[in-house]
Amino acid sequence: MVGFYMSKQKKREFDLVTIFPETIAPYAQASILGRAQKKKLIEIRAHDLRDWATDKHHKVDDTPYGGGAGMLMKVDPIEKAVKKIRAKRAKKIRVILTAASGKLFTQKDARRLAKYDQVIFICGRYEGIDHRVEEHVANESLSIGPYVLTGGELPALVMLDAIARMVPGVLGSKESLQSESHDAEGVLEYPQYTKPEVYKKWKVPEVLLSGDHKKIKAWRDDHARK
Repeated sequence: MVGFYMSKQKKREFDLVTIFPETIAPYAQASILGRAQKKKLIEIRAHDLRDWATDKHHKVDDTPYGGGAGMLMKVDPIEKAVKKIRAKRAKKIRVILTAASGKLFTQKDARRLAKYDQVIFICGRYEGIDHRVEEHVANESLSIGPYVLTGGELPALVMLDAIARMVPGVLGSKESLQSESHDAEGVLEYPQYTKPEVYKKWKVPEVLLSGDHKKIKAWRDDHARK
């Protein structure tokens, strides 16, 4: 695992509690996240929830009280995992439960969570998680959309990616964060083009070739609003 350090800036730590820790590394070690870890700007760690199971079979799920389909993830191994993972040196810690029933994650949440020293994601599986995790262990429950996935690993990585981009230095320059989609509510990034100027009769808009920066800005602002 890798991390980041800039003068007077703390390395941001991201921890994912999951029963499939092997699914995290391929994405976390690639591209921008991988480079940010090598620079010690961030550190991403995956933890196997089964390490905190108390029985010989390392069981982390059980049948729901009152009956119902499927199995629920147990509260005790999750509570023990989060308690152990919480960094003693981190002043600001946020524990996120990934759940289809949670509040919809937005760019505003990404900026907010980037200010924490450590963000811990609890990745659900099976039919769901004992509700006491949401009530007593997690600080908040977040979703990436109105649909159900097999597990919480993908939502956790999606949110982690969005949050990490907000950490100073991860994208290399402040300009990279300017004029992005969703940077302002209801505004998307304007269309962009590169060479060749003409491809299969598909042309780059003439205003972008004009060299008139005032007209270009007006065109971009207009298309961002549209």
